[in-house]
Amino acid sequence: MAYKDLTVLVVDDFLTMRRIVRKILRDLDFQNIIEAEDGSAALDVLKTNKVDLIVSDWNMPKVSGLELLKRVRGQDETRDIPFLMVTAEAQKENIVEAVKAKVSNYIVKPFTAATLEEKLAKIVPK
Repeated sequence: MAYKDLTVLVVDDFLTMRRIVRKILRDLDFQNIIEAEDGSAALDVLKTNKVDLIVSDWNMPKVSGLELLKRVRGQDETRDIPFLMVTAEAQKENIVEAVKAKVSNYIVKPFTAATLEEKLAKIVPK
């Protein structure tokens, strides 16, 4: 399946960050991009949309990226969705916590388009 056929959910409480990620995804040929401003809004999107990939920030109000990941992994319908965590937190314990929660991959801010492309290639075959 080509990237253009996949639906991506971009979750970040900062509009600017969502715009940056959306632009990179579009440059990589993703065309179906849904945005959510926090984990709570993302959970609502997942109830009504088929999503093939989640790119989520870690630190957000209401429902954090880690909590979103745990909820996604805890439901049969969403359990297998590739989940890329974007974080400013490079601390080892946070990464270990995300891995325990079955994150597909993670990327540390700031990042380049090439880094995002490389991380996505590992979890979403082109």
